[in-house]
Amino acid sequence: MTAAVLLGLAGLGLSACGGGSREPEVVERPVEELYNAAMDLAANRQFLTAARAFEEVERQHPYSVWATRSMFMAAYALYEARRYDEAILAARRFVDFHPGNENVPYALYLIAMSYYEQISDVGRDQQMTANAQQAFTDLVQRFPNSVYARDAQLKLDLVRDHLAGKEMKVGRFYLNRRQYVAAINRFRVVLDEFQTTTHVPEALHRLVEAYTALGVRDEAFRYAVVLGYNYPGSPWYERTYRLVTDDRLPPIRS
Repeated sequence: MTAAVLLGLAGLGLSACGGGSREPEVVERPVEELYNAAMDLAANRQFLTAARAFEEVERQHPYSVWATRSMFMAAYALYEARRYDEAILAARRFVDFHPGNENVPYALYLIAMSYYEQISDVGRDQQMTANAQQAFTDLVQRFPNSVYARDAQLKLDLVRDHLAGKEMKVGRFYLNRRQYVAAINRFRVVLDEFQTTTHVPEALHRLVEAYTALGVRDEAFRYAVVLGYNYPGSPWYERTYRLVTDDRLPPIRS
């Protein structure tokens, strides 16, 4: 039985008419009573029931200040209940209806985190990762000085690293199958779009491998030099150095 029904049943009875029964009518309760009951549910970590209770506050008292608070709290409770898709919809609705409210930065953070919590491993579709990146970027751009912007920026770094990891996985797939042009395209995406991630040294090395296999020595050497200059202590640099010298290209100088 949902919280909305439970909240509305107090003081009601059922009456029989003929051979059937009528649906119980929901009796309006004082807004403070409804809101406090919802807050108690949230405090006891009954988040899904709390979300429905907050929705009932808004339904019964749509034009009160409590309705605004409840709209926001419903989004929070749905997030805590791991109902991420519902949380996203609720938070977006709050932002749309109350764009000037002080809780808008946190509502945007809830949207981004709802996507972030659904990020899967790099071997799967990365739409949730892309959605999280966009949502965190939106928060940082709109509210750069908010208390949530710093954590959003940290999460953005992790999201970008995740997306770069996907490109690397696909690039290695093509490289292992000697589809060198397709592999090069993937590794260059990492360099162009994810320059601050941990995958850049390997991407440079893989480009050296791919261009060497194609016999395009000038390009192979160019990426080897970039790797040696920027990441001289990287194990990928050592592998690149061996590859280039074994292929009788000029030594790499950092």
